[in-house]
Amino acid sequence: MSKKVELSAKDLRKLQLIELEMIVEVDRICRNNGIQYSLDGGTLLGAARHKGFIPWDDDADVIFTRHEYAKFCRACKKELDRERFFLQEYRTDKNYRWGYAKLRRKGTEFIRLGQEHMKYKTGVCIDVFVVDHVPDGELMRRMYYGANFFIRKVMYSELGRTAAENPLQRRIYRYLYKIPKNSMFHLRNCLAARCNRKKTELVSHLLYPYPSKETKYGMPAECFENYQDIEFEGMQLRSFVDYDRYLTLLYHDYMELPPVEKRQGPGEASSVKLIDITLEEIQKRKAESDKERLEKRGI
Repeated sequence: MSKKVELSAKDLRKLQLIELEMIVEVDRICRNNGIQYSLDGGTLLGAARHKGFIPWDDDADVIFTRHEYAKFCRACKKELDRERFFLQEYRTDKNYRWGYAKLRRKGTEFIRLGQEHMKYKTGVCIDVFVVDHVPDGELMRRMYYGANFFIRKVMYSELGRTAAENPLQRRIYRYLYKIPKNSMFHLRNCLAARCNRKKTELVSHLLYPYPSKETKYGMPAECFENYQDIEFEGMQLRSFVDYDRYLTLLYHDYMELPPVEKRQGPGEASSVKLIDITLEEIQKRKAESDKERLEKRGI
């Protein structure tokens, strides 16, 4: 087992600012192309409760509907700053196995402890989640959840075959690892295409399930219908209009700070390489981008 790298408070803030730089790049591309996205998870919680990062949080998340994500991918082919960033998913990195995308910062490193043998490209990243409609009806939801559970385990098998807690689990993952991952992505895409043919009550990114019991099968699709600006680190980024409903389902009384002992610090990493960037630089870059966009529109 590799040795854990301990991040200082200064390094944690440096990590957050690199992630913020990537969120601002997502925001720039989306605003330029009329694409809707929202901050997600702890990042959205941070916006609501702290107007920025949760002080002890070390990751960042954004989220799209499947339709908006497809538009985002097309826009990235033309507009993504490839000198600084890399949009990573199974179509852009043949060794990538997760069911959600990541935007990575080139020139950095952040390898999770125990994942040193994974072959996909690494670097500081933000998670890019995509939701699909979930079938209505208890039976169909259970079947859809079960199918995605199986796909998720196959995707995890490259890590699970060495990291699982007991020998039986590791053996099962070794068998699952023999299933071609591209066939699982194809199955996932077929399921998503079928379920997105019509609007349903719930949406979910079932290859990375929501954590609470109330959201086992997904979130209300209504939450993804309307968006607004929200303050984050002194800038305007995007969120659901009904973020209160979304965060309440995720975290219950989300405005209440957790006990000190549950304020978890940075995730365990075995290799970290950060770059220096200031909040002022990021804010200036966003202001320039916003000004340029408005000028093009003659505003």
